[in-house]
Amino acid sequence: MKHVPSKVSVIVPVYNVENYLTQCLESLVNQTHQNIEILVVNDGSKDNSEQIIREYTRKYPEKIKSFTKENGGLSDARNFGIDKATGDFIGFVDSDDYVSPFMFEEMVMLAEKYHAEMVICNIQKVNDRGKVIQKLTQIPDMPEKIDLKRNFSVFSDISYFACNKLFKSELFKEKRFKRNVHFEDIQLIPQLLLECKTIAQTQSFHYNYLERADSITKTHTEKGLDILKAVEDVEAFFEKTAYSDRLLELKNFQIFEGVYSFIAYLAFVKDDDVFYKMCEILEQFMKKRDIKLKNLLNYSRFGKNYLLSLSLKKRIFYLLFFAEQKKLIRKLM
Repeated sequence: MKHVPSKVSVIVPVYNVENYLTQCLESLVNQTHQNIEILVVNDGSKDNSEQIIREYTRKYPEKIKSFTKENGGLSDARNFGIDKATGDFIGFVDSDDYVSPFMFEEMVMLAEKYHAEMVICNIQKVNDRGKVIQKLTQIPDMPEKIDLKRNFSVFSDISYFACNKLFKSELFKEKRFKRNVHFEDIQLIPQLLLECKTIAQTQSFHYNYLERADSITKTHTEKGLDILKAVEDVEAFFEKTAYSDRLLELKNFQIFEGVYSFIAYLAFVKDDDVFYKMCEILEQFMKKRDIKLKNLLNYSRFGKNYLLSLSLKKRIFYLLFFAEQKKLIRKLM
């Protein structure tokens, strides 16, 4: 009996991306995995995105399903797509990014081979000219098949992007992205991982993340506090799972996603008052969880000291930040 490949639903939220959308959709309609539905959700775009979507829907009616809705943000558009998805697996691709032709074929193969509920691939950052500017290996030095219980350090080590992962659709049975927040991936994806028994990974760099010139200059604001709120939501869910006694990994998650990610965001907060207010909230976050400076300095990711694994520039930035915060704390005491 001929094997029918599992169906994949790829959700593409679209908002004012007329300059990038064609490349994204081309990479999806040309997937070597044939049993695919591409759910393109136009989230109230005001540019020519809708015309591009219509053109591709006409050209590939058997692959593309398009929807138009009022603007509700990334989470809302993704949730809309999840509600419409009919696949065995669900993937997400941001409309200014693009993927390799073999991405979903390989990830579905791994999911089926190992009965994995989640599959992860590597990411590469590319510039507007398509040049690779950074390679982001997601899970180094581990096998394709990962038993989560035996390798639970993965929970605190991996990066929680939605777009470089393939999910068994059952994971979304009772879960959706949190609306009207930033950093919705950090809030939801760890919760999905905690529902898994087996994950699989490929070392292929299937996902191309576009580092847009217009996004690098953006000023960061108090929206960054959503990082800490996301971690709090994960903590609350963590207590109810089979892994609730794995407190070391939880603390490492708090350090990586709650402290290091937050400080990296703070680096681009230009308003001094906002910056110091956010620093105070971070101090409270750390105090409540008994995260001390020595925990940050000794924190290991994938078995290596995290600070020492960073570039010299980033290492100096973090160390200077820690030193300044120590001075601030002494002044406040």
